[in-house]
Amino acid sequence: RLRPAGAAMVSLGRCLARSLPRGQPGLSPPGPRCYGSAPAALQERTLLVAKPDAVQRRLLGDIIQRFERRGFKLVAMKLLQADRRLVEQHYEQLRLKPFYPALVAYMTSGPVVAMVRGQPRGRRGAGDSGVPVPAPVPVPQVWEGYNVVQCTRAMVGDSSAVGTIRGDLSVHITRNVVHASDSAETAQREIGFWFQRDELVAWDSRDRDNIYGL
Repeated sequence: RLRPAGAAMVSLGRCLARSLPRGQPGLSPPGPRCYGSAPAALQERTLLVAKPDAVQRRLLGDIIQRFERRGFKLVAMKLLQADRRLVEQHYEQLRLKPFYPALVAYMTSGPVVAMVRGQPRGRRGAGDSGVPVPAPVPVPQVWEGYNVVQCTRAMVGDSSAVGTIRGDLSVHITRNVVHASDSAETAQREIGFWFQRDELVAWDSRDRDNIYGL
């Protein structure tokens, strides 16, 4: 059951307050902070995948900027050609849907840029000029921050919701720009599909106090 927003913020405030030095409310301790000093509530993670249409349309900068301006922290990102097994594993819950074959075909449509395992191999197609050009590829990202899973779902929205990523950047469900994990548990599982543990960069943001104000 979801907790009321007010109660959640009070709990976050108490958690943050315990991490601050006595007599200096709202200030960080001097010197560098080691990762892990942030309260657990600020270390929630989610997976966002910029789909091939987002890459082809040069929308990555717009998508990343929305999350950085919101205050979330990027901890992993890669450009890669997803193989069929990875995509089938990721979309296992959609296997019986009529659009599943087309979804898998599209998400595996580009060249290998980087692989989670093994050596990269490329596949090229011809553009209008006859010059080989790379096909679009998905770009997985991991973002971290307070309530990041629910916030990301709200930011992604759907193609009819103006002001959201899909509402501003897409018009049809078959090319809806991004995928976002729907729960913290799903995010943990999906991150494991796309990233090795050592590809997640642990770093402590120096603007934490400015973002959360506690």
